[in-house]
Amino acid sequence: MKRPYRTTIAAFLLAIPVGLVSCGNNEENKDHEEEATTHGDHEESSNEDHGEEVMLSSERFQEMQMKIGTLSTKQLSTFVEANGKLEVPPQNRATITAAYGANFDEILVIEGDQVRKGETVGYISHPELVKMQTNFVEAHNRLGLLKNEFNRQKKLYEAGVTSGMEFQQAESNFQIAQSLVSSLKTQLKMLGANPQQIISGNIYERFPLRSPIDGAVQEIHVVTGQYVQPQTDLFEIVNTHHVHVDLMVFEEDVLELETGQIVYFETNAVPEKTFVAKIISIGKSFEEGPKAVHVHAEITDETERYNLIPGMYVSARIATEKAPAQVLPEDAIVQEEGKWFVFAAAREGESWSFTPVEVNPGRKEGNWVEINFIEPQKAETKFAYNNVYYLMAEMKKGEGGGHHHH
Repeated sequence: MKRPYRTTIAAFLLAIPVGLVSCGNNEENKDHEEEATTHGDHEESSNEDHGEEVMLSSERFQEMQMKIGTLSTKQLSTFVEANGKLEVPPQNRATITAAYGANFDEILVIEGDQVRKGETVGYISHPELVKMQTNFVEAHNRLGLLKNEFNRQKKLYEAGVTSGMEFQQAESNFQIAQSLVSSLKTQLKMLGANPQQIISGNIYERFPLRSPIDGAVQEIHVVTGQYVQPQTDLFEIVNTHHVHVDLMVFEEDVLELETGQIVYFETNAVPEKTFVAKIISIGKSFEEGPKAVHVHAEITDETERYNLIPGMYVSARIATEKAPAQVLPEDAIVQEEGKWFVFAAAREGESWSFTPVEVNPGRKEGNWVEINFIEPQKAETKFAYNNVYYLMAEMKKGEGGGHHHH
């Protein structure tokens, strides 16, 4: 499945670190290439349809650090295109709520702030919460008295001094008080209070709200002084380190996918960057209209410096099977008036001749572009690997005949 080559697609240099073939920047390699190019190449490599050529002297060739080489064959991926958005797994997303109705006393964070698990993000207060603490202290003290009474009645009952009824009453009172203390203690712990401190006489005037996970504050739904109902969503915390890509892939493309395949994706929020991810799961059921499957990919790229947040839309290309292709470096191809050209290079005496050859670019990977010639070329033809924009400009200047530049 050939895709048209687009200059807008960022070079995926991260993906496949391939070095240029036979075109090093050093003088040694260049000299070797020049020597290897015979005079006879010119007749073979010039394109008959296009009479123009650009001539460079040997000195100019050296000055410009021209790199030339033949076509290479590389295994290039074919791509499945898909759109989707960034998501985080449920365990990396948390909502902070207040367990009880209260007034919002203070907000300590703003949207975008990074917070640690257990960190306080705000405080709530309410007279009812103070009353709950005094009720707890009273219930705790009463429990002590009822425990003593229960133990006393138990001893008397075991000694046969008192009736079983009085012992049962004491036991019942003790158990009810125990349940009340336990219930109040649970409620206070839910508020982030330390029950032991309250018993010691330290009554909380306000209670902290803490983040249950490491992450960034994504949304704040409350303002200072506002009364909030119990279980109202107050803060959204998202761990953006675990953002993944959720893509929708059409039915006809799903068979080409498998876990472990590389995904290149872009988002409007960071237009200059192409991120890399890897497929971790492929959905089993189709969503209707159009028929598509959810595909999840884990981002393998460095994302710390970029503010990637859930909900952002992405466009992606999934690299599927590899197939051989005739390629040249990206710097060897130039667009002119809607057509694409490469420059065939040949030694002519002391000079170099460069002739434009029209091509159709195909797949692209890393720094390599698949080259499909309009007219067949000989296998040994050499091409300019760099400075092709300059060659095109020179050729246009000298249109109407061979242009010699010394």
